[in-house]
Amino acid sequence: MSLSLQRISIISALLLIAVSLCCGKLTCKEGHSGPTHESMQAVFDLKSFRPAVNLSNPTISNISFTLYAVLGVNEKTQILTTFLWLRQYWRHEFLVWDPDECDGVTRISLPAAQLWSPDIIVYEFVDDDVSQACPYVYVNHTGHIRWDRMLRLVSSCNLEIFSFPFDVQNCSFTFGSYMHTIRDVRVGPALTFEEMSGNSKRYLEASGEWELVDILGETSILKFGIDQWDIITIWVVIKRRPVLYVVNLLIPSSFLMLIDIMSFYLPPHSVDRASFKMTLILGYTVFLLIMNDLLPSTANGTPIIGIYFSVCLALMVISLLETVIITNVLHHSSMKSKEVPNWVRVVVLKHIANLICYKWPEDVQPPSEPQEDKPQSSNSNSESWNIQPAIETPATHPNTNEGAASMPELKQICQYLGDLRAHLISLQKENELTDQWCQVGYVLDFLLFRVYLLLISCYAMVIICMWCVWISQT
Repeated sequence: MSLSLQRISIISALLLIAVSLCCGKLTCKEGHSGPTHESMQAVFDLKSFRPAVNLSNPTISNISFTLYAVLGVNEKTQILTTFLWLRQYWRHEFLVWDPDECDGVTRISLPAAQLWSPDIIVYEFVDDDVSQACPYVYVNHTGHIRWDRMLRLVSSCNLEIFSFPFDVQNCSFTFGSYMHTIRDVRVGPALTFEEMSGNSKRYLEASGEWELVDILGETSILKFGIDQWDIITIWVVIKRRPVLYVVNLLIPSSFLMLIDIMSFYLPPHSVDRASFKMTLILGYTVFLLIMNDLLPSTANGTPIIGIYFSVCLALMVISLLETVIITNVLHHSSMKSKEVPNWVRVVVLKHIANLICYKWPEDVQPPSEPQEDKPQSSNSNSESWNIQPAIETPATHPNTNEGAASMPELKQICQYLGDLRAHLISLQKENELTDQWCQVGYVLDFLLFRVYLLLISCYAMVIICMWCVWISQT
């Protein structure tokens, strides 16, 4: 008799559950808060099926997220790693009850693994989610479910690093159902994109070198053959904080370039400027090798800061070549028999010196006319000076015997004086040639320094203007 009563009670409970499911409501018992476990277990047994009384009606799923952190940006593999707080809503038509019948309970928490959930994925996902799982969902009496979970999103992103370190990246997250088409599941945003952006800027932490600029988005339909899917495309715009790279890369490089410019003020004839510049180039190369890890590298292109460093190194090499040229010109000053060609005197010492407003030293006069007849006039003077005593000797010495005796001595003295004068003239000529070659070297050094300074100024202005434009656009 007792066994039959138990069977009758079980059958009645099953009939009650079936009726409740058909009516779309869970049952409650007096003295119990919330729906009964038996009625919820019947719903759990249906987790493999979409919770719709009429399967022709799609299940509506709404999504919103808050960007909590930007964990990393890998330019080489084109991967963005972020941490999201994801919130997902949908309606379970079998989880409905009357709060008046269930002791005023309007919301309960249930295990997410026991309920059907929309298969919403991020299409750009390229790695497994290793974030901590949230095993429970909230269900209210109307059947609406809210599932809050944390998501470590490793997604692909087309990273543009040309303007590094003032670059702005625009990465997209596409949310949508993997399997269910719009006939089964409709996907839409739970909040406006402005609200998502505001919440993300409010809670964004551990962002490191990245700053959130804005979050934009749109809803659309993905068509593939005869099937259609609802998708939500969200663009996350982030900007790099450039202070680290300006302090560690740009400022030291600018200091080294400034030292290279100031090295032109070293006297080229008394200081080994070439050795100094070679040491500077070696130091700059070591600096680039040390700082190479801070520069991003991709197969798509080279950042402009890499081009900047390469051009700076090329300018240092050009500066070294200029020093080699000046050293070669000054080397001619030690070659005593080599005169300055006339065209060099005209082009360099006259026209180029006037063009660059070269300031001549006080003891050096700018060349006006070629002075090729100077040595000949000196020689003629010496010859006349040597002949003159022989002519005047008879007039000054009336005694012939004494004059004849003193003539060899006077001739010898005159010869010594002539040799001394010729030696002094040759020394003067050598000094003049040395001074002329030195002045050619100084004028060329002055010219090449101005050209080098002009190149660096134009290059720096172009780089600064480009970076200022990028900064203003962000």
